[in-house]
Amino acid sequence: MPEFVPVSRKRQRYTFGRAHDLIEMPDMIEVQRDSYQWFYQDDVDPDARSMQGLQELLHEVFPIESYDGQFALEFVRYYLDAPTLTEEEARQRDMTWSRPIRATIRLRNVKAQEFKEEEIFLSDFPVMTDRGTFIINGTERVVINQLARSAGVYFSRGETPGQDSCSAKLIPDRGAWLDFSTAAGDIVSVNIDNRKKLPVTLLLKAFGKANNDEVMELFGADSTFMEFGEEMKGQLSAEDIFEPDGKLLVGRGRPITRDILEKLEQLDLDHRGGIDVLGLEPSLALTLEKDPTQSTDEAMQEIFRRLRPNEPARVENAREYLRSLFFDPRRYTLGRVGRYKLNRRLGLDIPEDNRLLTLEDLVAIVRELFAMRALDKKSDDIDHLGNRRVRSIGELLQNQMRIGLLRMERIAKERMTTIPNLSTAMGRELINVRPIAAALREFYGSGQLSQFMDQTNPLAEVTHRRRLSALGPGGLSRERAGFEARDVHYTHYGRVCPIETPEGPNIGLVSSLTTYARLNPYGFLITPRRKVKNGRLTGEIEFLSADDEDQYYVAMANTPLEEDGVTIKGEECPTRYQDDVDTVPIEEVDYMDVSPKQIVSSSTALIPFLEHDDANRALMGSNMQRQAVPLIQPEAPVVGTGIEYRIAKDSGSCVVARETGEVRYVDSERIEIRPKKGRVQVYNLIKFRRSNQGTVIHQRPLVSKGDVVAKGEIIADGQAIDNGELALGQNVLVAFVPWEGYNFEDAILLSERLVKEDRFSSIHIEEYETEARETKLGPEEITRDIPNVGEDMLRNLDEDGIIRIGAEVNSGDYLVGKVTPKGESDHSPEEKLLRAIFGEKAREVRDNSLKLPHGARGKVVAVKEMERKDNPEALSPGVIRTVKVYIAQWRKITVGDKMAGRHGNKGVVSRILPVEDMPYLPDGTPVDVVLNPLGVPSRMNLGQVLETTMGFVALHNDWHVATPVFEGAEEHEIFENMRALASRKYPELTEDGMIELRDGRTGEKMAKKVTIGCMYMMKLIHLVDDKIHARSTGPYSLITQQPLGGKAQFGGQRFGEMEVWALEGYGAANVLQEMLTVKSDDIRGRDKTYERIVKGQSLVKPGVPESFRVLIKELQGLGLDVEVQYDDGSVGGMALEEDEEERSASASPDPRDLFREGATDEEVDSEESEEPENVENADIFDMSVFLIDKDEDEDALPEGMDLVEQEEEEGTDGIWREKR
Repeated sequence: MPEFVPVSRKRQRYTFGRAHDLIEMPDMIEVQRDSYQWFYQDDVDPDARSMQGLQELLHEVFPIESYDGQFALEFVRYYLDAPTLTEEEARQRDMTWSRPIRATIRLRNVKAQEFKEEEIFLSDFPVMTDRGTFIINGTERVVINQLARSAGVYFSRGETPGQDSCSAKLIPDRGAWLDFSTAAGDIVSVNIDNRKKLPVTLLLKAFGKANNDEVMELFGADSTFMEFGEEMKGQLSAEDIFEPDGKLLVGRGRPITRDILEKLEQLDLDHRGGIDVLGLEPSLALTLEKDPTQSTDEAMQEIFRRLRPNEPARVENAREYLRSLFFDPRRYTLGRVGRYKLNRRLGLDIPEDNRLLTLEDLVAIVRELFAMRALDKKSDDIDHLGNRRVRSIGELLQNQMRIGLLRMERIAKERMTTIPNLSTAMGRELINVRPIAAALREFYGSGQLSQFMDQTNPLAEVTHRRRLSALGPGGLSRERAGFEARDVHYTHYGRVCPIETPEGPNIGLVSSLTTYARLNPYGFLITPRRKVKNGRLTGEIEFLSADDEDQYYVAMANTPLEEDGVTIKGEECPTRYQDDVDTVPIEEVDYMDVSPKQIVSSSTALIPFLEHDDANRALMGSNMQRQAVPLIQPEAPVVGTGIEYRIAKDSGSCVVARETGEVRYVDSERIEIRPKKGRVQVYNLIKFRRSNQGTVIHQRPLVSKGDVVAKGEIIADGQAIDNGELALGQNVLVAFVPWEGYNFEDAILLSERLVKEDRFSSIHIEEYETEARETKLGPEEITRDIPNVGEDMLRNLDEDGIIRIGAEVNSGDYLVGKVTPKGESDHSPEEKLLRAIFGEKAREVRDNSLKLPHGARGKVVAVKEMERKDNPEALSPGVIRTVKVYIAQWRKITVGDKMAGRHGNKGVVSRILPVEDMPYLPDGTPVDVVLNPLGVPSRMNLGQVLETTMGFVALHNDWHVATPVFEGAEEHEIFENMRALASRKYPELTEDGMIELRDGRTGEKMAKKVTIGCMYMMKLIHLVDDKIHARSTGPYSLITQQPLGGKAQFGGQRFGEMEVWALEGYGAANVLQEMLTVKSDDIRGRDKTYERIVKGQSLVKPGVPESFRVLIKELQGLGLDVEVQYDDGSVGGMALEEDEEERSASASPDPRDLFREGATDEEVDSEESEEPENVENADIFDMSVFLIDKDEDEDALPEGMDLVEQEEEEGTDGIWREKR
């Protein structure tokens, strides 16, 4: 039965969940915290630390011995010091929040039996915040978990039909990979690191078996008697058999061929009618035959000869090579996980601390290969979660640090050889810690798994920290990952969410942990199950890995139980067994799920009625909740799932009481609580801080003075949190009805009431930064004194040239005045003399101020300044001063903004209607949102309809409802509540939530009844203000001279091939010509056009586009002589040199323009009097180049065309065009 359950201090929910969670959901960011703690062990005494994380790493690299073995650097212990800055200071100063780590090392003189001990500084290691994130250079980052293939051995069968081949891949944690393979009638070969195939017996002998007999003993080659016959062919002789003349017929362990068999039958020496044969796998016998070696040393030499063919194969070389390949823990290790997986897969019992490959391992692998072929076993599934494990922050950091420490070791060894007297040296002289700092910087700053944190809203933060990625170092690559790696696997059940994954190239490669998933000590995902014995629940809860679960029958969490609550109802029960669903007798059931929501992630678990949504839409719903913008008035959903409180609490956005106590003081910025014992605890609240995505991080107190709060209780809400519950959107009254085409194709019609009441308004803060640097010509200066700028432009700047807080600013306004020194040309001797007499005039500077970019607006809310003298380590080299200006925008919802529900039902606001025009209910209540009913059937996300109907009931009953996923309210429960509401308030209401609406404009009834109700809708971060863009003139590409693309570059819209076809289809020749010339890359044409538009004159004819010039240059680059044929039949080259262009342009206006048909006298006059245009971006081929014959009379030239003589005097060939 549904019941009221309190969820926070001020709210209870009417909960429909049947199976009450028997186990508390694990902390949402426990994976991150635990892994970080595993690496540093900072709460453990330095001398009592376990061999893991940083401790293991330092013991791996140390001792560092000198090449002669006389001296050794040893590691003793390490200490973690307190951070030098607070988290907030690191944020303010754009620095990394880190703590120094010191290590005690000894320099031991082996000969003199003495040592010197000292402390050295290792590096500053970034500190994890209590939210599981890192502050790197002032911004919050998160290291996501990697889901990668585990070390171990993987067997597979050949795909080629008719070939009975099997192979095994042995993957260590570090070191050479081994590929074993065999096929019927072929040898067993091994391939070391994808080089050359070798007989596997070579490797077995190199690992310590001296000869063939010993190898055969390994595989239990017992002799048995066999009669002569066809079956004997291929069998191995158990002894040496000689012919009567003493000649060896067949040796022990050698195969019996057809010829040998015939001879044996003829001779039948023992008169037994047969001989003893060995029970050995024929492939192995064949391998022994191909293997010529008879001792361990020979085998080592043979391996060395094949892998290093160009080096002398001496025994010492071969032995050292194999030692470095397999027996040196620094070069080769299976790792703890690899040893665990090998023992488990091959049924071995080798101690876990033996991380090297053993002979026992090799023999077991070869045996398993034979067994696979004989018993027709299936290949191992590499996508099974028993074969993939999670590498969290600790392990990822360990792998990165290893690189830095090994570089440090190499430098230390080199220094040991270069320092003349090592006995007097100190350890710190030998150790260079720079490689460690570089490795840390690379990992946190630019590593693929260290990401800029998604802080759009608290859910986005939680999800980002629980993300699993198959990409990254040692993982898959987007291009190589096939369908299998991306697909949902049956082992994902309860471990990896089958729904939440991105759309696009990363689909299936990036996923999320489920609500109850944890990691076991080996990094494999485990999930809780309730133990069942003889059809009864025992009350025990066990965490099972995917491997463990494969052998059990597991029932669903909502399996019906008898009234006692422990016995499964009925005689049979549906269960999961591996990838099947079987109905089995209840006595055979081994386990049961703990909660229906354990199969989905936290984001998916927020979708009510998820079970009624198509998976594709549920995926969009999960992803879009992370894009919801925190609103000014957060409102928790009327129809929730009951998990909202938990996500809000674990997100780190709220303030949670550390101890039970009484509230002594509260204001908007601070809460003080006096615990029963100890001093008053002060909680400072965050006010209007900018998030990484430009949304606002803001906390509001929930408690009042005198309240008693319990430990772990939420005492202040964060952004997008309402009374301790996640609140990403607003509850709005919706109607599913078409409205004048304004909700065609998922468009959304809104009521003006939502805008007026600021229901979907949000605050966004943008950061603008400028730096004053040292330049070659002198320092830049931040000042109010800017050349050629009027006082009205600077009215909001203070005396230092920085905008005042509270100023309203628009596009192009000055935020920070800055001038940069201009380069000055060399002065003549006279100038120098005058300067020496009258003193230096003020240096020339240019305006390089920070202005508000195009399209931005808002109010200045904060200014941050940093100067080198105050904070030298916070600024980059060459920077004197930095200024950051923060501008806040109040954004109401507007046409073009994207909105969405929780079921993947997204749309764009198409119109905002006055309240009086909106359709209204029989009691006169206007609806807030009108959605298109056609958005439901084809999308198959019926959850939105159920939510709407349930929401209508909840709204009128003043309930907050919780309907958890897979165990929520059922249809009959909604219908019952609907009927009760109809009898009480709306007689016209049907039980499925339909009612007669009236049109707000005419007051007439709609043609049919309409589904109405309360839906939870969110405003997403894809806001029209960030996307709308317009351009007149702007930057151009350097080569093609076409406008750049994109809003960030202030670019234009691409008019591509298909758009050209469209205009060609309509014959719009002039529009098309403009598009491809003056609006794009006809440099002179566009300058002229702009100028004429400004002057209000008629436009020029377009010239030739720059892309044509580029084409000509490319053809010339191919060695082709390109000429131009003109309208009058003349042929000539093209003026391609800028200086020629410039001269021709400055010398004369375009004569064709002057004498064009219909030109008025005024136009001709104005053309002639026009100053030469700026030809910085001169065009390649402007028809203003006048064509004349060399022989023609120069008087025929228009006035001012004396250019040709000038050019000839300068020794150039001018713009003569030869007639051919």
